[in-house]
Amino acid sequence: MRSKTEQIIAETERFSAHNYAPLPVVIERAEGSWAWDVEGKKYLDCISAYSSLNQGHRHPKVVAALVEQARRLTLTSRAVHNDRMGGFLAKLCGLCELDKALPMNTGVEGVETAIKLARKWGYRRKNVAADRAEIVVCNDNFHGRTTTVVGFSSVAQYREDFGPYGAGFPRIDFDAPEQLERAITANTVGFLLEPIQAEAGIIVPRPGYLTAVREICRRRNVLLILDEIQTGLGRTGRLFAFEHDADAKPDVLILGKALGGGVYPVAAVLANDDVMGVLRPGDHGSTFGGNPLAAAVASAALDVIVEERLGERAARLGERLRLALEALASPHVASIRGRGLLIGIEFHRSSGPAKQFALRLLELGVLSKDTHEQVLRLAPPLIIDEHEVDWLTAQLAEALR
Repeated sequence: MRSKTEQIIAETERFSAHNYAPLPVVIERAEGSWAWDVEGKKYLDCISAYSSLNQGHRHPKVVAALVEQARRLTLTSRAVHNDRMGGFLAKLCGLCELDKALPMNTGVEGVETAIKLARKWGYRRKNVAADRAEIVVCNDNFHGRTTTVVGFSSVAQYREDFGPYGAGFPRIDFDAPEQLERAITANTVGFLLEPIQAEAGIIVPRPGYLTAVREICRRRNVLLILDEIQTGLGRTGRLFAFEHDADAKPDVLILGKALGGGVYPVAAVLANDDVMGVLRPGDHGSTFGGNPLAAAVASAALDVIVEERLGERAARLGERLRLALEALASPHVASIRGRGLLIGIEFHRSSGPAKQFALRLLELGVLSKDTHEQVLRLAPPLIIDEHEVDWLTAQLAEALR
């Protein structure tokens, strides 16, 4: 007789499109840094829904905001004002030190919004010829799954069979400011990048890289557009990953994932008035973007990050975890890299793919996921404590053994 886990997976595979390859576990409930499967086994969650759970599972303050708002008002659309969006956006703009925010639902919607915004700015402010605007992007980028975004991916599988694609996205190498300098033309309106390439295997640029590209963009009149969907809101040990470099504040900032506090999809694009001011009513929109339920949840999610100093916590515990991992000195490990509680363990090809280590950790009670074949990504909730970090290190030592 099949187990409950096997039954649920079989039903899911029967009716779901096969566009994911999940770990063979069925999660039933979760709280804080931990999750339980349908068989009652407990796991330390080091996936965090790809950094959507910085505040942990079901944070009481975020859940309370969700429930209270759901009892009163959930959706209006932007056809009318609601009493929650303005306060949320004021709080968000204050934290980001940018003038205006445009609320959306998901990270990739934020990226699409930023692309439209940069192009319109290029035509209205920079006087780029019609339909000639270009946005420079990086090799090995990951900005989402829409056809526009996969069209400028350098990963063959993301592009295969989904074309044709539009032009206007020249690619350069990440962490190569000299290539950006050469790539900029009179038609360049923006440079879009992640401060750390998470999906590519936790690729951290050299110190000063963001400062260098900030200077180039300012000098060449090009918008610096930072995708902080995964790296933002405390994950890397600062409120935003760009803060690790001096004078690296972007012209356009894209946020998502943890902005929803782990309970509701919320995203936003932020910029100053000169950039955001190019939009007029009817240029862009979203039925659910800025809805009162999302605004209430996101406002509480921001409060938790600030009040519980989750960025500082990520810096301290991330350093503890990284040093402990380095001390293991496993012959399987080629490198350990990351910032804060966004850590990648790269395995030698001779040791096999990272997926086998993720499956071993699953047996030991740790949820983790591989990326780019040889890298295991660790991104636990930022509320994790010292004892849990030490327990995680012990399980990693066992898996590496």
